Amino acid sequence: MRVFVAGGTGVLGRRLVPQLVARGHQVTATTTSAAKLDLLVRLGADGVVMDGLDAASVGEAVAGARPEAIVHQMTAISMTHAGKPDIKHPDRWFAATNRLRTEGTDHLLAAAQATGVSHFVAQGYASWNGIREGGWVKTEEDPLDLLEGTAAQVGMEAIRHVEDSVLKAGGAVLRYGAFYGPGAIDDQVELVRKRQYPLVGRAGGYSSWVHLDDAASATVLAVEQKVRGVFNIVDDEPAPASEWLPHLAACAGAKPPRRIPTWLARLLAGEQAVVMMTQGRAFSNAKARAELGWEPRYPSWRQGFKEELA
Repeated sequence: MRVFVAGGTGVLGRRLVPQLVARGHQVTATTTSAAKLDLLVRLGADGVVMDGLDAASVGEAVAGARPEAIVHQMTAISMTHAGKPDIKHPDRWFAATNRLRTEGTDHLLAAAQATGVSHFVAQGYASWNGIREGGWVKTEEDPLDLLEGTAAQVGMEAIRHVEDSVLKAGGAVLRYGAFYGPGAIDDQVELVRKRQYPLVGRAGGYSSWVHLDDAASATVLAVEQKVRGVFNIVDDEPAPASEWLPHLAACAGAKPPRRIPTWLARLLAGEQAVVMMTQGRAFSNAKARAELGWEPRYPSWRQGFKEELA
């Protein structure tokens, strides 16, 4: 089918476009930079420059592509767009991404409606941000944590806006775990090697991970099957920070991470970091496996980190 990938040159888009092309789909993919159009051609797509925050730009790009499905992968998290990572102030760091998840989503949905696009798949997020009640592993039926009263709230509300808007339109939202793979965690690995990524308190907060290639393969299935609803796209092994962070350090050839008290982490890194490390709730992939028939190539971050950093 004709598939329109908004955000085709992002870390996930660069893995998704070739998979769609390999399955025989005709792909139009967007970038914000004309300098990246050649990259999209090399990936097998027709490239188009689009500003996701400009309704006219989005409408023109979608109308020109005449797609049967739209995949929303627009973010602005890279250092090129967002600058140096600032986990203490996620409202600032993710400001552009939050707009893409609110205004950008609305523009794409409006363009889909205007051109009669029958299917819409959007990027969500499900790593450590499950509701902090009950067990440590959540399903699609569990609400996300809005982190009310913290600097992260606006970003969490933007993620909820994606879910509410896309589900209302009859589409699908893929709640991806924390990405790793080519270009996804280079900044984190650098901090780990400098011993600047510490464990906080007992580090019992859980997270879910997913390799970029597995996230892409799940997206292809969601497009082809024209599914609706929410799906957690995470690997098989949700785990506490006390397990995955030392393993990441070992795979990176670094010394074990330092451990700091919660009060100091809150002062240095902010509430989001403390919640993730000490109270985070991860996610189950049972629905994606059962309903999409998805089989991750990297069922555990243990294997994935080792291969990625070998």
